[in-house]
Amino acid sequence: MLERPDGGERAVLIHVDIAHRDHGSDPEEFRELALSAGVQPVAELSAKRDRPDPKYYIGQGKATELKELVAAQEAEVALFDQELSPAQERNLERLLSCRVLGRSGLILDIFAQRARSFEGKLQVEMAQLKHLSTRLVRGWTHLERQKGGIGLRGPGETQLETDRRLIGVRIKQLGERLEKVRRQRRQGSRARKRAELSQVSLVGYTNAGKSTLFNRLTEAGTYAADQLFATLDTTLRRINVPGEHPVILSDTVGFIRNLPPELIAAFQATLEESKDATLLLHVIDAHAEESDMHQTEVRTVLERIGAAETPRIEVYNKIDLMPDQEPRIERDAEGVISAVWVSAYSGAGIGLLLEAIAERLNRNKTRREVHIPPQAARLRAQLYALGAISGERLAQDGGWNLDITLGDERWERLAAEAGLTRAEVPAPKKARTRRQRAP
Repeated sequence: MLERPDGGERAVLIHVDIAHRDHGSDPEEFRELALSAGVQPVAELSAKRDRPDPKYYIGQGKATELKELVAAQEAEVALFDQELSPAQERNLERLLSCRVLGRSGLILDIFAQRARSFEGKLQVEMAQLKHLSTRLVRGWTHLERQKGGIGLRGPGETQLETDRRLIGVRIKQLGERLEKVRRQRRQGSRARKRAELSQVSLVGYTNAGKSTLFNRLTEAGTYAADQLFATLDTTLRRINVPGEHPVILSDTVGFIRNLPPELIAAFQATLEESKDATLLLHVIDAHAEESDMHQTEVRTVLERIGAAETPRIEVYNKIDLMPDQEPRIERDAEGVISAVWVSAYSGAGIGLLLEAIAERLNRNKTRREVHIPPQAARLRAQLYALGAISGERLAQDGGWNLDITLGDERWERLAAEAGLTRAEVPAPKKARTRRQRAP
């Protein structure tokens, strides 16, 4: 893991609105990012430009104003709410005589502070090194090759080249370790599929309340706080929903506007939890002013990781802050549940959310009446364990007539394992009803 300098607590925040950009600078969100990184914002500077200045990004005049502000506030770091090029960072550091970080560098620093698991630390270090590799500058000129006679020539490899080579070696090592993690995740995913457990994944903009909702549904005690990127490491727990077998619920890292590409690449293994999910719960801060923009950013990231087509329920959270909103379920034109309004903090609407999850997971299942003979009592127990039985009546032969809701493929497999022949496996209820109506 790259070490962060001990200084940097006093910071000047710079917001630049560039014309013709989809989303300009969001001062409030960037201030929260800075606070999440542990710095103390002592001043802010805003600017508007038609296009970024090649040298200083903000232009010569604003750069001079920033220099005076940094000196007056004795700031140790200047934080830009935009991505700076390596040359712009270098030019600004020379002018300001302090460290300069763009948006990606700040987010990487937050991730470095919050990573707790071994996998999370590997992912953050990979992202840091990839970000740093594009920003190596000639800071070791005294070690470069020099012209002259014997004794005046530099080493065969410059320090810059050495740094690049060592970073490349370390990135390769980290890539191999993360690939091992991906294989382990895929094995776990295959095991869950063999057990035929549905997986529900929480996704959403950072600070939308995903971890609070996760704790409310699972009582897991996951760390949750009113700050950006409070949790990074994926957590999985089993939950029970009405009429459904146990479900695996996963809480993933939050998304944010202009999430650094290095982080998306490094956290690919973690984000695959969303890609492989049976159902996504898109948690939305309904109280946020930028709620629409946040939803757009989340959908963009889901498209980048290949999860755009995964079935989804939008969960509008924090209705406890909105007196005019009540817990409710919304459906689309086809009658499919599309949204649920809840408060993860107070627990309002959580029962509705569980019902919505069950209904969406059961959409691909068939209701049927089945007869279980006495010798297949284990099959009856399995159906109860899956939460598939909605009604039961004793049969004359000592067995049971059951009303179940289950997928066709799973029912046929369980019936075959119980030794029932195809002739003994009843057809779905709707098919038998058509035969009864036939003359």
